[in-house]
Amino acid sequence: MPRAVLDEAHIHPDARERVASYHSAVVQEVRDAIATSDIVVVGMRMNPWPKKARRLLDAAGLAYKYLEYGSYLGDWRRRLAIKMWSGWPTYPMVFVKGVLVGGSSELQKLLQRGPLL
Repeated sequence: MPRAVLDEAHIHPDARERVASYHSAVVQEVRDAIATSDIVVVGMRMNPWPKKARRLLDAAGLAYKYLEYGSYLGDWRRRLAIKMWSGWPTYPMVFVKGVLVGGSSELQKLLQRGPLL
């Protein structure tokens, strides 16, 4: 599934560093979490969908790492960087064994099929 991403050849050399480093620390934080935890939920305050994903995992008795980045009014730039990196347009983002499985709806479907891990 190739995802359309602007090719580096179509980014002016003067802009490449800014593109590459845009909130790279928060992206690295998420990458580190998914490298060290079997299940990671990336979310934000005041959004019911990350809460739903966490409730589903709690009900299934599955341990997970939760990373929270601001609310609707704050930290949107860091959340944008994570969206740009992952390609997933909404929160939460649920990763299982380093693989993005989607959000809470996709997680619910996977849990209904059987054991997640």
